[in-house]
Amino acid sequence: MSAEFNLIKQYFTRPNAQTDLGIGDDAALIKVSTGHQLAISSDMSVVGTHFFQDAASYDIGWKSLAVNISDMAAMGANPKWTTLSIALPEINHGWLAAFSTGFFDCADQFSVDLIGGDTTRGPLNISVTIMGETPVGKAITRNNAKAGDDIWVSGEVGHAALGLAYLQDKVSLDDEARSTCLLALNQPQPRVALGLALRDIAHSCIDISDGLLADLSHILKASRPNEIGAILQLEAMPCLNAIKARNQEPKIQQAILAGGDDYELCFTASSQQREAITTLGKKLGINITRIGETNTTGNLTVTLDNKILNTSQLGYEHFKI
Repeated sequence: MSAEFNLIKQYFTRPNAQTDLGIGDDAALIKVSTGHQLAISSDMSVVGTHFFQDAASYDIGWKSLAVNISDMAAMGANPKWTTLSIALPEINHGWLAAFSTGFFDCADQFSVDLIGGDTTRGPLNISVTIMGETPVGKAITRNNAKAGDDIWVSGEVGHAALGLAYLQDKVSLDDEARSTCLLALNQPQPRVALGLALRDIAHSCIDISDGLLADLSHILKASRPNEIGAILQLEAMPCLNAIKARNQEPKIQQAILAGGDDYELCFTASSQQREAITTLGKKLGINITRIGETNTTGNLTVTLDNKILNTSQLGYEHFKI
């Protein structure tokens, strides 16, 4: 058996719970539940762009799958199957053991089967495709926000970006904030249960990967031809009290509004759903915070203490023109 197939057998092959035929053939075979649509999303994680060369391989494994599962959550889809393609500069058994453990710990938490993929030699590069199911007509999309909707966000925002800024010696954090922010950066928690529960509540939804403002802008633009805009209150943003107390600092503002890597859900819903959303948050044990509302201005505005902030940088861009 070749080194490649040995690697696959040792680290990435195991029994699957919801797959007709998984790893070991030319293709996997899966069966979509009656009355459901297949939701599919892909993401790449590249060394030097998405994680540091010396990042813990367990965290890389967890996060490479978690960010894809988060896409399923944003669509109100139940994640079920994934493929993994990975380029490796060399076979490092210690690295692979920890990476696969992190990957499968995340897969087990969300009941996802690894059904195939590829391995090759090259600069470290991880590509994951996730597949899930949602009942026909129940998927939550970006293009249905209504003027006058409440804007909500799950969990906390800005923590992952501040964790990265701390590692880059760009910001100081106390012990609690440092621990919280690094955990948010390295092991994001996809909000699958929330996404499923929002199917009949939210008008639109997106997960926050490139930054709150950038991703909310996608909702606003997709919801045209109506000139949908929004106004947000920075003081309403959910984050640690120690961070909220510093929200006058430009670096803190940047992390909260445009830092990205949160993988929380940002969604819009009718104001008539406020009580239902608050109750849902308590039921799931998730903070869900109303941070603003949509309007007909066509503009995205952020205020702090009723003063408008400069929000020219919306979020992370892979390619700047």
